[in-house]
Amino acid sequence: MNWHLHFLGVGAAHAVELGSSAVVLERAGVPQLLIDCGPDTLDRYVAAYDALPPALYITHTHMDHVAGLERLFIRLWFDPHLRGTTRLFAHAGLIPWLQARVADYPGVLAEGGVNFWEAFRLVPCTRGFWLDGLWFDVFATRHHVPGTSYGLALDGSFVYTGDTRPIPEVLARYADGNEVIAHDCSLVGNPSHTGIDDIEREYPSEAMRSRLLLYHYGSVADGTALAALGYRIAATGDRIAVGEPSTPRADVG
Repeated sequence: MNWHLHFLGVGAAHAVELGSSAVVLERAGVPQLLIDCGPDTLDRYVAAYDALPPALYITHTHMDHVAGLERLFIRLWFDPHLRGTTRLFAHAGLIPWLQARVADYPGVLAEGGVNFWEAFRLVPCTRGFWLDGLWFDVFATRHHVPGTSYGLALDGSFVYTGDTRPIPEVLARYADGNEVIAHDCSLVGNPSHTGIDDIEREYPSEAMRSRLLLYHYGSVADGTALAALGYRIAATGDRIAVGEPSTPRADVG
């Protein structure tokens, strides 16, 4: 079975020309899971698939990763056949932040009588979650305040860090095979994001660095510079082949 990561956007928050960082896990061309939903993500998703996402995972609640949820709510709510069908997975620690930043605006609809989460199937998780017979591991990353950002891993297939500083000890656990590692990286890091110098310092193993797929960079020029240093980068619209997921153990989840 063919599995791919389809990058709808690869940019940092200010890099609007690259699109908000978001990716779709595809199985034989069929979308299985959207990761993050920034301001332009829903438009890009619908243009690619002519449908709304059946499942969505949120890494953290900065607006370049969740601002599209309001529009997705509108699309779901006003189609009785779709209302409540999109599963939204998020770490339980993020639920209060999602509620405060997205769902708690007074009067979700001007007409009243509607609760934001009724449009979705909200699925809080901690260690991970099941989706279509596959177990997805959820892990903490280093982005702003501890406990506010979480990456995603599918054993044998991929790791998606979301926004983060380097996390070598986490990748040693969740990317110990041949998984593609989609990693936040730009030319220059800061207290919340990884820079290329961080990559070279924190990930000394050439075997691991060869599996890195860099995204969330600051401009087209930054991406070109990263590629010139010998790193693989994801570009907007790319479909990157990943391995077939491993069969989950009986005791997982």
